[in-house]
Amino acid sequence: MIKRILWYTFSIFIFSCIVSCSEDQADNVLSGKSQKANDAIRFGLVSAPVTLDPLYATDATSSRINRLIYQRLVEFGPDNKPIPGIATWQQLDKQHYRFSLFSLPSMEVSPFHHGKILTAYDVKATYNAVLDKTTASPHRNALKHIERIQVIDEHTIDFHLTRSDPLFPAFLAIGIMPEDLLKMGHPFNQKPIGSGQFKFSHWPFDGQLFLRRQTDQQLFEFLKVKNPTLRVLKLLRGELDLIQNNLPPEHISFLKKESDIQFLTQSGSNYSYLGFNLQDDVTGQVQLRKAIAYALDRDKIIQYALGNAAKKANGFFPSQHWAGARLIAYDYDQIRAVALMSELGYSEKKRLKLTYKTSSDPFRIRIATIIQSQLKDIFIDMDIRSYDWGTFYGDIKKGKFQLYSLTWVGIKTPDVFRNVFHSESLPPSGANRGRLKNHKIDQMIERAEQEQDLTKQAGLYQLLQEELHQILPYVSLWYEDNIAFFRQNIQGYQVSHDGNYDGLSKVNRLSKALEP
Repeated sequence: MIKRILWYTFSIFIFSCIVSCSEDQADNVLSGKSQKANDAIRFGLVSAPVTLDPLYATDATSSRINRLIYQRLVEFGPDNKPIPGIATWQQLDKQHYRFSLFSLPSMEVSPFHHGKILTAYDVKATYNAVLDKTTASPHRNALKHIERIQVIDEHTIDFHLTRSDPLFPAFLAIGIMPEDLLKMGHPFNQKPIGSGQFKFSHWPFDGQLFLRRQTDQQLFEFLKVKNPTLRVLKLLRGELDLIQNNLPPEHISFLKKESDIQFLTQSGSNYSYLGFNLQDDVTGQVQLRKAIAYALDRDKIIQYALGNAAKKANGFFPSQHWAGARLIAYDYDQIRAVALMSELGYSEKKRLKLTYKTSSDPFRIRIATIIQSQLKDIFIDMDIRSYDWGTFYGDIKKGKFQLYSLTWVGIKTPDVFRNVFHSESLPPSGANRGRLKNHKIDQMIERAEQEQDLTKQAGLYQLLQEELHQILPYVSLWYEDNIAFFRQNIQGYQVSHDGNYDGLSKVNRLSKALEP
């Protein structure tokens, strides 16, 4: 069945090529700029950013673009532990951290894009805005244990906590915003002012965003092209310079053979999963969720739909992560899945109907279709409903779903468990979109957060993951590899483990005189 689905998709590739010309002409009219007149390096996106305000950015595209515009106190090293961004820190006592801005020789004092120098007052203003209940930032819940923020001088700031937290620096990865504009109520969501390597230029419409690199004034255009076939065609015709991820395997194989196209791959750390509405009478049943987990033949999906460019996941973190747990996989076992469904009273004569929501991206619809096919074998008829990204993501945050699939991007540390599974983290306060309310899970999260010894803390988080693995608020799918394709005249791009766009800071286009 999977092969038939993939063959059908590939068979319409040529037809898509034919009709794409008219779509492309519409794109040019909308942009208001001819290909020849625009000297920007063009990056093709599956979806446009929802917001360029760090207080509210939670979707992958917004988070990745915000990383270019804003600087952060903290970054993360190869082992996913926090390292200095624009500040170093010291823990003065269990509930007191001091951060020193631009304290290393490699850190240059940075001005915001409107000219003001970034200071500790801007850091305080940013995190006060996150903590302000009236702001309704989805990041607030993860930082609620900040009791007060004290500016010592322009380059020194203290965070006082209500409880001990050895991982506290990992929470401080939100882009720093200028105090003066925050007080004025500046519309950061549409006109961001940061201090990062890229400055906002203009945003003509939802699917077209321009940033300018500060070092050399190179212009970058981020263009939404959600159809993967059209995205590939634009790359081949030189209307895009670079695309990354969200391509079906036949498109990947096709591009790898093109002499004018280069590619880079990197093993991925972004976690794909099936999410359930735990307040729903049907999907709230753990036995049903386990049946679905056993019914999914992830090996075949990875082979045929992902071109073997992914690795099976059993939880947020792979086992080699410092807080990762070695969990017994819910590997494909149709007999066990059917038995669980039979215990719930379902059979060929009495089938269960479920609604699955996804984005309108063709690749994601393909994955949904394969899942739909596999669940048919265990008496589940799945109704797939696809929406534009904004509508889909809005419904997920509101809890208007039974079943959906998404990918967590850039998850580094286990503080994510509070944001995703604690009962106090229901949207908009956090990302507990499945509405899990489990007192034992809450207690385990809180106990792990309070442990000062990192080795012991890792052990507590591993126990937490084992418990989550039993109740299955998520069914783990895979970690997708990251792959970027770009034209021969594009040089210097690097692909990251979490799929961010930081490689654009080094990328350049060769002049025509230097092209082979």
